[in-house]
Amino acid sequence: MTRLTDRHKTIPYFKRVFVSSDTWGRSSLPGGGFGVGYGCVNTLGTPHDKLGGPTLPQGRNPVSEFIPVARIADMLLKPGAPFDYDGKRYRYPDTHLVYWAGGNPFHHHQDINRLLRAWQKPDTIVVHEQSWTATARYADIVLPISTSLERDDLGYASQEAILMWMAKIDDPVGESRDDFAVFAGLAQRLGVFAEFTEGRDADQWLRHMYEETRKRYACADIALPDFDTFRDVGMVDLHSRARPVVMLEAFRADPAAAPLNTPSGRIELYSREIASFDIPDCPGHACWLPPAEWLGAPLATTYPLHLLSDQPRNKLHSQLDGSPYSAANKVRGREPLYLHPRDAAARGIHDGDIVEVFNARGRCLAGVRITDRILPGVVRMSTGAWYDPEPDTGRDKHGNPNVLTADLPASGLSQGCAAQSCLVEVSAPVTHPPPVSAFDLPRFTTEITTEITAATAAPTERH
Repeated sequence: MTRLTDRHKTIPYFKRVFVSSDTWGRSSLPGGGFGVGYGCVNTLGTPHDKLGGPTLPQGRNPVSEFIPVARIADMLLKPGAPFDYDGKRYRYPDTHLVYWAGGNPFHHHQDINRLLRAWQKPDTIVVHEQSWTATARYADIVLPISTSLERDDLGYASQEAILMWMAKIDDPVGESRDDFAVFAGLAQRLGVFAEFTEGRDADQWLRHMYEETRKRYACADIALPDFDTFRDVGMVDLHSRARPVVMLEAFRADPAAAPLNTPSGRIELYSREIASFDIPDCPGHACWLPPAEWLGAPLATTYPLHLLSDQPRNKLHSQLDGSPYSAANKVRGREPLYLHPRDAAARGIHDGDIVEVFNARGRCLAGVRITDRILPGVVRMSTGAWYDPEPDTGRDKHGNPNVLTADLPASGLSQGCAAQSCLVEVSAPVTHPPPVSAFDLPRFTTEITTEITAATAAPTERH
């Protein structure tokens, strides 16, 4: 099975770098530095000790093949094709089985219609899920997994410096089990149960992981209570160890003793190594390159609105999208589309209308909110609406912007997703929009069989 990797997030080079006015020649001053994407690197500058939390031993993955995580559709659609990553050339493996435990590609992957075509390639798709997400609906086998409220667990967040005991509040619903139980069951069928579990059940693993963390913290002069005390108390707060972070502080104090992780050990504005890769869209120095889609591109004459797809404020990614809190932010049951009054007037659109947002890749419906807090020529629609396509047209009924976004890499170096580069057009109001069905339960074979049996029974038997 192919590994997915997001190692591109750790590459110390980015396509666009924004440098503060204090930084040139005076780096490592409080408030100085550079920004590389404030949404996905929020651990930069955190004042807490980066100690790491409890984790299962990772072992050694015998599979050496990998792909950058944003290139899933490419892998499925183009087995054997070459791709470049971090200055080296690899080939996409021929993948026949997809086993997805955690995550929801039909939420976060760009160009969902392309992903849907790619999703037909594997022979089998297995998904661990707690809800009937689009990923679960398009799987061959769905294994019901318990939620975090239905199992004991350990919680840790390095941004918050808190180690927490997560006690379950109820038993798992129906036949759902936690991931460990599922994998242990598979290991037993494959004859490696003892090797996988190492003789521990889930509760024993929690105790073991905590004690290993306790030993590691002791090396950093942090005394954690024993496991039973920790479980009774419920939380360990490490905020008292927080200290301000000054960028490149040690390097500024003594560059020779604390060199940077660069070939020269110094701040480099030009990378000879990256330049040597000769990647057309990623030279060896920071510069501005025209995006694939923006208002200065020729395509803007056809699709004159630049779509921004930010993270939602009323849910975490797509989690709990069906909750009342998330629903309260929607417009007639659909994700809001923020539109400038000038653009709305030009299309005969009023606040609260349902409109179609479209380009050559796909179409979706959204509810309009008119505001002068967004620039003319720009529209905003948050991610997170569960993918809900119409069976006959494929148009998303719910407002998922990733039916519109392009499945293009940020560069040939990182192969990450190229966000915020998407041109669209918005239609006049849709008078009779179809109902949203993203949260309706699927019809199961047993239900359909029962209906067929009833329909074909003799008249006397039906009564």
